[in-house]
Order: sequence, then C-alpha cells, then structure tokens
Amino acid sequence: MAISKSAGYGNLPSGNWLPVIYSQKVQKFFRTASVVEAITNTDYAGEIENFGDTVNIIKEPTITVQAYTRGATINTQDIADDQLQLIVDQANSFAFKVDDIEERQSHVNWESLATSSGAYALKNAYDKNVIAAMVAGAGSTVGTDGSGQDVGFGSSEIDPVNLMANHAKRLHANDVPEENRWFVASPEFYEQLHQTSSKLMDDTTGNAAPLRNGKVHSGKILNFEVYMTNNFAASNTSNYYKVLSGHMSSTATASAIAKTEVMRDPDSFADIVRGLHVFGRKVLRDNALILEHILID
Repeated sequence: MAISKSAGYGNLPSGNWLPVIYSQKVQKFFRTASVVEAITNTDYAGEIENFGDTVNIIKEPTITVQAYTRGATINTQDIADDQLQLIVDQANSFAFKVDDIEERQSHVNWESLATSSGAYALKNAYDKNVIAAMVAGAGSTVGTDGSGQDVGFGSSEIDPVNLMANHAKRLHANDVPEENRWFVASPEFYEQLHQTSSKLMDDTTGNAAPLRNGKVHSGKILNFEVYMTNNFAASNTSNYYKVLSGHMSSTATASAIAKTEVMRDPDSFADIVRGLHVFGRKVLRDNALILEHILID
C-alpha cells in the first residue's frame, strides 16, 4: 500500500520508488487435532496391504455354565466360530500441479507447502470418517439430536463431571475394562467442564490444575483419557453437541496405503503431486461405545 501524499505534491508521482516485498514465511491455517489414532485399536494394520483387503477377526466364544450334581450326564456345548470383518474400503486423495516457470520464479516452495497441506487434509478427513463411523456404531445412545440433556449450571442442569460419571457407570455395566478408556468431546463441553469448579476442586479428577488453566487434562478424569476434537459432524439443531466415550478396543482402524508421489504432467511443463490414503475402520464392540447428545446454552 502506497504512503499517502499531501495535495499538490508531485515528486515521484507513480510511486515506483516503493518496492513490493513478498515474505518467504507463509501464514499457515490452524490444524484440527487428530484423536483417532489415540482412541482406536490399530493391531490389525500389519495384516493388510491393499484396497479391498479383508481381515477376518474371530470372536471369543461364549461358554455356558450349567449346574452339576453327582452322577449327572454332562451335555457338551458346540463352540461358535463367529467372526467380524475389517475391510479396507475407504480412500481419499488429493492432486495439484506446479508449473516449472512458477516453481523457478516463485519466492515460495509451493510444492512443499501444498504437499504439507494435502497430507494434513488427508489425515483430517480420516479423523472425520472414523469418528462418524464410531458415532453411528455406538451401542448405547443417550438423548437425540434436538432432545439431549442440558449441561451447565443450575439445579435442573447436569454437572459435566457427573455426565462423565454416568458414562463410566454405563461402561462398568458392560464389563468394559477401565484401562484404555477415553472420552472425546467438543470445545463447548470442555468450556463447561473448566467452569464447574465444585467438582474440579476435589480428588475426583486427580491432578486438576491443567483443567483450571483451560487445558484438557494431562492425566485422567474418572479413569478416562480426555480428548477434544472439532471433527464431530455438526448437529442438526443449534446448541446441541455430541460426546463420545469408550474403550480403545471398541473400534479397529488400519491404513493400507498412505503416500505421496511426484510425476511429470504429460500435457504441460509441470510437476503433478498426488496423495493417497486407503484405510478401513470397523466397530468391533458396540457395547464399549457410549454416545450422548447434549444441549449447551
């Protein structure tokens, strides 16, 4: 932007004495935190290689216990060989090109910059996809979009820590192990949690200092590892949000291909950069996933 001049001043009237300088430091957009790798089971990732690959996961059979008296005939039980399938049937990609002249004359390495942005976009799309599958596959749902419980302050509202305690109780009822439990919510929920000082001052949260400083807890709350994400699909009704809790074994994820490559454009003097992510996801234990719709004013 040229510096303004006084009326009638005619020296260097075209303003060409003022150079235009482009910074080599690029302003990058904020990146949404990825949580899927922390809350899902990736044990089966090494057993797949290509799009369409299937991993058959045998379920532990359920054995029935029967009363026994001396001399009674024992009836044997047939063992079931039920299985679940993890299929690599999801894929996302990106592609762009940079002309040789643009690459040579530009002050910015557009190829490197855009590749970094594309890799993040693939990971963010993966996060949204898996979270949506977990929401759809949750075995227990509290409330619905537009009729969830009110979380906040007041006698008719629910304390956020009590809401988490209810999720813990539901997982207890399903015999879900306490180790490797997690809780994922949107920033709106954690705003309420940070402000609810009545519960954060006692021992229910362990080391509560990070919460009072406005951070997601670095330890555990009610044996939950707590995570925050913006990758829940938007609710249909304003002020309604989702929270999801569960166990790491509830959902399996596996990436078959995650790569970028550079190739020459056959129709111009340019490099084409392409990225591909092929993956699968499967809810294995729906009784280890609790979904709740909540209203936050």
